[in-house]
Amino acid sequence: MLEEVERWLSARSWSAADRPLDQLLSAKRAAGTTVSVVLPALNEEATVGAIVEVIRRDLMDGAPLVDELVVVDSGSTDRTAEVAAKAGARVVHRDEILPRLPALPGKGEVLWRSLLATSGDVVCFVDADLRDFSSTFVSGIVGPLLTDPDVSFVKAMYDRPLAREYDGPAPTRAPGGAEQGGRVTELVARPLLNLHWPQLAGFVQPLGGEYAVRRDLLERLPFPVGYGVELGLLVDSLHTVGLDALAQVDVGVRLHRHQDGLALGRMAAAIYRTALLRLSRGHLVRPELTQFERGPEGFVPHTYAVDTEERPPMRDIEEYARRRVA
Repeated sequence: MLEEVERWLSARSWSAADRPLDQLLSAKRAAGTTVSVVLPALNEEATVGAIVEVIRRDLMDGAPLVDELVVVDSGSTDRTAEVAAKAGARVVHRDEILPRLPALPGKGEVLWRSLLATSGDVVCFVDADLRDFSSTFVSGIVGPLLTDPDVSFVKAMYDRPLAREYDGPAPTRAPGGAEQGGRVTELVARPLLNLHWPQLAGFVQPLGGEYAVRRDLLERLPFPVGYGVELGLLVDSLHTVGLDALAQVDVGVRLHRHQDGLALGRMAAAIYRTALLRLSRGHLVRPELTQFERGPEGFVPHTYAVDTEERPPMRDIEEYARRRVA
């Protein structure tokens, strides 16, 4: 298995610089491929506008790589929708998409619904909390899908400095991986993948929120509604199209807001549940997680539901099927 991973790393790991923008534009025109970029957003007014502005400037107005830029607002209580629209995105509220199905909370729910709100042959997901954003996050991961017909799923890989302060100068790369973010990746996702899906051991950022996928693959996959969506899509893509259809591209450094320890615990539980379901397709004994916070009189337990819902493949949804026929 190690030899297979090393072969895959050599054949399917690239840098964003490997495919210049003019090459991507030429390949896009030749194939007639359309590209949609989706930003799932919840209370991200501080960062979403700058991300939208960079994508519009570099990849829409400056060079026609991106055909559609959509921010899907999952219930923000701040000015996320206003800021995103002013910056040049089309903003759609999660509840406006497929309204006959009451929306469930979670990032995966937003990504699943976004397939009905977009039309691109390639769908590129980008988290809305990134700062010092570079358009190479988009062009880098879209590139292999435009130039190599055998590739169906591309994840971004990057350094993740553990910057606790949201404002101030950007941190530099830490040598040897010290002070890196991605704690749930290292403590939960990477061990799970190495033990149960060793073919995926070569992915540097298996839980990263920046990835581009061919629509005809996405519409065949179930979507965990919560934090398990990235692991679920990666594992299910492996089983659907095979390892050689998966790839990753180095886009440099990713800076974003980091979660506190309790939130990471809930994320870890959802990811573990997603893996468990794929391993056994059985039932969870207790789909809940109890955590503790110190109160005035000692530790207080708080119990949270673990995401247990998954949306079916989008091609099984009547409204989506009708749109395809039309």
